[in-house]
Amino acid sequence: MKRKIGLTYDLRTEYKLKDSDPPDANAEFDHPLTVNLIAQTIESLGYTVVKIGNVDNLLKKIGHLNVDIVFNIAEGKAGRNRESQVPLILEMKGIPCVGSDALTLGISLDKAITKRILAAEGIPTPRFFETESVSDTVAKMKKMKFPLIVKPRYEGSSKGLSEKSRVKTVDALERQIAYIVKTYRQAAIIEEFIPGTEYTVAIIGNHNPEVLPPVQIKIDGKLKLGDKFYTFTRIHSNRLEYVCSPAIDKSLERKLKSLALRTYKAIDCRDFGRVDFRVTADNEPYVLEINPLPSLSGEDVFMCIANYLKVPYAEMIKRIIDAAFSRYGMN
Repeated sequence: MKRKIGLTYDLRTEYKLKDSDPPDANAEFDHPLTVNLIAQTIESLGYTVVKIGNVDNLLKKIGHLNVDIVFNIAEGKAGRNRESQVPLILEMKGIPCVGSDALTLGISLDKAITKRILAAEGIPTPRFFETESVSDTVAKMKKMKFPLIVKPRYEGSSKGLSEKSRVKTVDALERQIAYIVKTYRQAAIIEEFIPGTEYTVAIIGNHNPEVLPPVQIKIDGKLKLGDKFYTFTRIHSNRLEYVCSPAIDKSLERKLKSLALRTYKAIDCRDFGRVDFRVTADNEPYVLEINPLPSLSGEDVFMCIANYLKVPYAEMIKRIIDAAFSRYGMN
């Protein structure tokens, strides 16, 4: 008898923007094509897929799900703990879940908490402070140097990031902090901006995680980014590319893989995740953030890596599911 795998997700097309929402409020949610790709891929591996949908649907169906495990890519509803909602409900009901648990997802979405853990673990990350008011900006800056970059404290998918996010003066910094606090109704996190290049490293597994080849970020056709960085408009255009290339310096590759694995373990990621880096001209990497709920779309990093390794996309999904089955002793 085929095992049944539930699939939880949030569809961008189902989210209706409210007047009070920022313009990118639904940016983290998946396109129907992505959900269908994942569902069809899981079915191609010999499983039956039960599409559950978002957390509201999960609550309605929780008493009669009849699945062996849930593959979770849901971002959740509003709030700092939104990514934790689905795995927490499943944990309460004793239903196995592919992916990280509620604690890890809650920690990773909050950039300030994540960076404090990284600092405690001795993992390099840009110096930062967070604030909900412009009145204490100068006092909190301490020895930080311009340029700085201003982000919402707990958002993903480059929400809140634009060309104005990189600031070089106190006036520009205070304007951007005020914008983030008002528009996203949360604290702003301010980091020292790291010029150079950008990489992301995906990981699959638990006891002996597989650290996949680093993927370099190309923006506007350039690998040497200098002052360029992810923005909301770039991530949703053809101006951003993922490049899997053996041309990376071997010493840098070792550093990226080692730091990615340490970061993955530091917040207790499960089954799969992705760590994002900025790298200086001297090949010194800094961890920007970790995403235990990374995109699995056909245009994103896991597909890029699959193509580079010359394995089917289904093989990547299989490794993720196998990692979860092994963790639960369901092999």
